[in-house]
Amino acid sequence: MRTLNVDLGARSYPIYIGTGLLRADLIAPHIPGRHVLIVTNDSIAPLYLERAQAMLSGFDTASLVLPDGERHKTLETVSRIYDVLLQRRMDRQTTLIALGGGVIGDMVGFAAATYQRGVHFIQIPTTLLAQVDSSVGGKTGVNHPLGKNMIGAFYQPRAVLADMDTLTTLPPRELRAGLAEVIKYGLIMDAEFLDWLEGHMPQLLAMEHDALAVAVERSCRNKAAVVGRDEREAGERALLNLGHTFGHAMETATGYESWLHGEAVAAGMHMAAYMSQELGWLSAAEVERVRQLLLAAELPVRPPAIAPERFRELMAVDKKALAGRLRLVLLKALGRAVVTAEFDDAALTRTLQHFASAG
Repeated sequence: MRTLNVDLGARSYPIYIGTGLLRADLIAPHIPGRHVLIVTNDSIAPLYLERAQAMLSGFDTASLVLPDGERHKTLETVSRIYDVLLQRRMDRQTTLIALGGGVIGDMVGFAAATYQRGVHFIQIPTTLLAQVDSSVGGKTGVNHPLGKNMIGAFYQPRAVLADMDTLTTLPPRELRAGLAEVIKYGLIMDAEFLDWLEGHMPQLLAMEHDALAVAVERSCRNKAAVVGRDEREAGERALLNLGHTFGHAMETATGYESWLHGEAVAAGMHMAAYMSQELGWLSAAEVERVRQLLLAAELPVRPPAIAPERFRELMAVDKKALAGRLRLVLLKALGRAVVTAEFDDAALTRTLQHFASAG
């Protein structure tokens, strides 16, 4: 087992990475009270809920199984968590356990942030995307029909248990979607990791344990460092959103149903790289390198059919926008990203038109 630390002073917490982590001695020290509510979904419950309940047998434990899928990441679904908490009269020393992927983690974290103005929660991510990204850093929230993740809070867990064993039951499409977020770290801040990914993509797709362990640890290490320096996304943390402004627009346009988050991010990162070339920051060869790596991970590199004007409208509903100005995460070089509103708008127009015509 490897342990990383998210350094946030009194609110610091560990990320445990390894196998066989669903055990009482590891999780119990992070549960201050008696009441525990495990929240999972109907895909994960048959696989891991019973094991989680056994691990928490020394506590007064309840469980809630929610429907799976991004389209259920809503205030209405979060209300079902509140219902159980209130019906069982759970107090401020309650601990919520998020057992699942990014959707479950985001909703459970938001419920924990808002129930009685804040109770404890622990992340047990069961997808690659959640292990390397969404479970770390305290971003919680839900979607709205007009925009993704526009309702939420920064609220940190007490611990993250990234058990590699849970990835063995991950559908191949979900694994590939998680690889998009792994590739992101190489593109924005870790050129050496980017080189490693190019040489190990077959092993990652084959779910070879050693390769996955390196990818998860390196990704978590990069994210923990950024979060420690900029918890509430005042500056540097926005770099973690490479491809996300384009990607969130795709997810909103398709109703949060047909595209997985990682798939949209992958196509969005290719669009960001292309726009960076339009601005003169990347060469055509570097953009092709990004495209080939995404294709090697069996990820999409083109958005769904969205008119450029509609794409712009959807991109404008973005948390990074300030004073009505769109800010984008772009690449000055492979391994070095910037977040900026100071870009030639014509470059964005050309990018949207290129991908609209290419689709």
